[in-house]
Amino acid sequence: MLGGIVIQNTKSQRWVGLISGLILNAFGNALTISANMGSAVWTASAVNYSHWFNLNVGIILFFIGFLNTVTNQVLLRHPDWPRFVGEILYVCFFSYFVNIFAQLFDQIGIGQLPIVIRGILSCLGIIFFCTAISLYQRANILMHPNDDTTNILRFMYLKKSAVAAQLVDFVPPIIAMVISFAVTHNLYAVNVGTIFSILFNGLIIQTADHWVWPTLKHNFKTLGND
Repeated sequence: MLGGIVIQNTKSQRWVGLISGLILNAFGNALTISANMGSAVWTASAVNYSHWFNLNVGIILFFIGFLNTVTNQVLLRHPDWPRFVGEILYVCFFSYFVNIFAQLFDQIGIGQLPIVIRGILSCLGIIFFCTAISLYQRANILMHPNDDTTNILRFMYLKKSAVAAQLVDFVPPIIAMVISFAVTHNLYAVNVGTIFSILFNGLIIQTADHWVWPTLKHNFKTLGND
């Protein structure tokens, strides 16, 4: 450890972790979207606010991502501009791949499958993107700003507990959905997949840390340099 930085893998290993995690994350999120049986909590909150304000959900997701990047700078307790820019870049690439996979799943008719199968696929999608989060959080080159929030909470504030970090991270979007429901009296994108995500996100990430590519360690850094 040097200056708050723990680098335990080679650069090439970390890049493989990032790229595989990025693609798997987009794949899993697109599967939950196409299955239409509940989205992850932050995505569900974005869907509700897009209906409330009659805005494209992509705009809401980008705005949430921007707020997450600002929150991360506050949690780090010092400015880290490379981290800030990297997280914005991740959001751009992630959105592109989600769109590709979602179109593919729609073309093969995922949304027309029986409800039980769609429920299973939604939960499977959550398992995929939680595994992806584990991979690129450990690689720690670029990541979605919200996932960096849980990473920072986990290692700087919550004694390395992925479960506790995920639960704390769920508080803002749940409060946001409660407010949205109180005003609009409607609730969107909340179903079996959302409940599964709330209950098991942290546990799946923590399990993947140990069982999916276990030699990829947590290359955690609190400063902006490698």
